[in-house]
Parts: sequence; structure tokens; C-alpha cells
Amino acid sequence: MVTDDDAPVFVISEAALLAGMHPQTLRQYDRLGLVAPRRARGRGRRYSRRDVARLLHIQRLSQEEGINLAGIKRILELERQVEHLSGRLEALYSRVETGGRVFTAGAGGDVVMVPRGRRVRRETTASSLVLWRPPVPPRD
Repeated sequence: MVTDDDAPVFVISEAALLAGMHPQTLRQYDRLGLVAPRRARGRGRRYSRRDVARLLHIQRLSQEEGINLAGIKRILELERQVEHLSGRLEALYSRVETGGRVFTAGAGGDVVMVPRGRRVRRETTASSLVLWRPPVPPRD
């Protein structure tokens, strides 16, 4: 789903002006994979508001924090991973709040909710991990 922040609306010169950078810097960041703008039919780069915000974030990390581009790339990857995992955690918490309370590992290694009152056939091995958490008390 494309939101307004993800809509590719800025050409490279506009995005560079908004970010306070030279267009060649944006091209270099694209080559390094720090910012990946969409492409127009003629293969021209089109930047979104989210891309411009990312450029400003990169600039802050580089200039204020003194982090090199390789370090910035790693930080951005970790931030993306944390965002993804936070979304998954939120989805699991919402399942708990709707009455499900037991989770197990599925055959593919994914987390599966077991409905209340249903027993799970255990196939434990020496490397099995069983995690139990008490039910979350209701919020006010």
C-alpha cells in the first residue's frame, strides 16, 4: 500500500534541494543502497517524502554523529529490522488480547497461535525450546 509519504513525487533536483544536498550525493546514496528512489518511465529517479526524510536522517548521522557511510547503511538496516519485528510483536500481542494465549512453533519455524482449550502434540527434541508467559492483565 502506497501512502502519501511513499508517493514518488520529487525529481532528483527537488529532493536534493529539500535535503540540502548536491544531486550527485543522492546518486551516490542510490548506488550504495542507502536510499532507493523509484524510477520513472525514462529511468529518472523519483523521490518520496519518506526518501527525503531518510536523506535528512543520513545527513544527520554523517555530519552530527560522524558515522561513515558503511556504518550508516548498517544502522538503517537495523532500524528497518526493528520496525519489522515491532510490527510482528504488536500482531502477536493483539492475538493474546483477543483470547488466544498459547503459541508454538509451526513446522516452518513460524509462530502459531493455539486456540484456548486445545492441546498441542509435543514433539520435543534436545534442541526444543518451550516458552511460557503468564496472561497479560487487562488494561484499564
